[in-house]
Amino acid sequence: MTLSLIQAAYLVAALLFIASLAGLSMHETAREGNVLGMVGMAVALVGTLWLAGQRADWLTWLAIAVAVSVGGGIGVRRARQVQMTGMPELIAMLHSFVGLAAVLVGYNSFLSGLSDAVHGVEVFLGVFIGAVTLTGSVVAFLKLSARISSRPLMLPARHWLNLLALLVSAGLLVWFVGGRSIVPLMLMTVVALLFGWHLVASIGGGDMPVVVSMLNSYSGWAAAAAGFMLGNDLLIITGALVGSSGAYLSYIMCRAMNRSFVSVIAGGFGSDGAVRGGELDYGEHRETSAEEVASLVTSAASVVITPGYGMAVAQAQYPVAELTAKLRERGVAVRFGIHPVAGRLPGHMNVLLAEARVPYDIVLEMDEINDDLADTDVVLVIGANDTVNPAATEDPSSPIAGMPVLKVWEAGHVVVFKRSMNTGYAGVQNPLFFRENSQMLFGDARERVEDILRAL
Repeated sequence: MTLSLIQAAYLVAALLFIASLAGLSMHETAREGNVLGMVGMAVALVGTLWLAGQRADWLTWLAIAVAVSVGGGIGVRRARQVQMTGMPELIAMLHSFVGLAAVLVGYNSFLSGLSDAVHGVEVFLGVFIGAVTLTGSVVAFLKLSARISSRPLMLPARHWLNLLALLVSAGLLVWFVGGRSIVPLMLMTVVALLFGWHLVASIGGGDMPVVVSMLNSYSGWAAAAAGFMLGNDLLIITGALVGSSGAYLSYIMCRAMNRSFVSVIAGGFGSDGAVRGGELDYGEHRETSAEEVASLVTSAASVVITPGYGMAVAQAQYPVAELTAKLRERGVAVRFGIHPVAGRLPGHMNVLLAEARVPYDIVLEMDEINDDLADTDVVLVIGANDTVNPAATEDPSSPIAGMPVLKVWEAGHVVVFKRSMNTGYAGVQNPLFFRENSQMLFGDARERVEDILRAL
């Protein structure tokens, strides 16, 4: 009877997780989706603890209580402290913990005894996926937090090194299943840790949004592998949901960058870390002032704002939301154009704008806004660079050639908010800055938007 109730709790939790993903797919229902996910996790935890209680002594309960208290305390503290700009690296670090958990569960399963060859394969693959996720996520965290350079690591024959790691791991799998020895498992763990580190280290900064999505998928498969090793159906379902949704999101992100998933994980674009287009003479850029921009947007009938990571760094979403409200009060049609890879993780800009209470109905995706840009009076590019670069459509030799971008240069006037004339994260010069209808407003994005508000 008890087991049936636990299985029923797992089924309810799984359905809640599926409903949570459905809710998270839309702005309007994202909050409800998040609540459903939390309720599902609470049901899952109660069911798991109930199951553990059937065969646990007081010492086991003490260990569980200590682990939950310590882990929960650290999680709450980090969640309360993290800024929205630090969310991408926090997510990357959380992925590394999932990978570490899969590795530890795999070794525990091995030490508890392998029942058959299939169980051995489950253990081996679980440890492999977990180890790759662990070091790959750590490197992503270090890159996103600027603790190491975002430039890709260019080892000689790097693709052959990746292939060699896979072949060696396959050979160790045969040895492990046949011999039931811990030696091939340990050797594979070292290879997988190095493989995960090299896989992400060789990817350039311009591809980091896809990397975060990819690691999200890896962490899901690592959790599913842990579920197989533990014989936990809910963990298998949850891991599969995370893994498959992360993989599909990676596919969407790659399509938005006009490249295959394989090309991204094999090195991405801008792979040599060099600045491209810097040697070309695009002419002189023109500077403007906050007062001139205030006059420009108030006399416009339509304004489109295209944010990027620079808005997140400056935490300019609040004055941007205030500027939007004031312009709409004056009868100006204001909308936002969001590129799929703007920021450092999928949906980064959408989260920031939602946090500042920008109405959902005026936040549009690239495909929804691009056709209207030619009829737009003014575009404000706030902290974006690579996602508004015309070189993607006009320069076949550019590292971002073929990447769909927001065609802001088709608008009547373009104002680019930037700290300097430096290139974007992909290291590619942007000829938009030198167009006749473009003007540069230099400085911190938050301060410049506040200056515009004062000028209004």
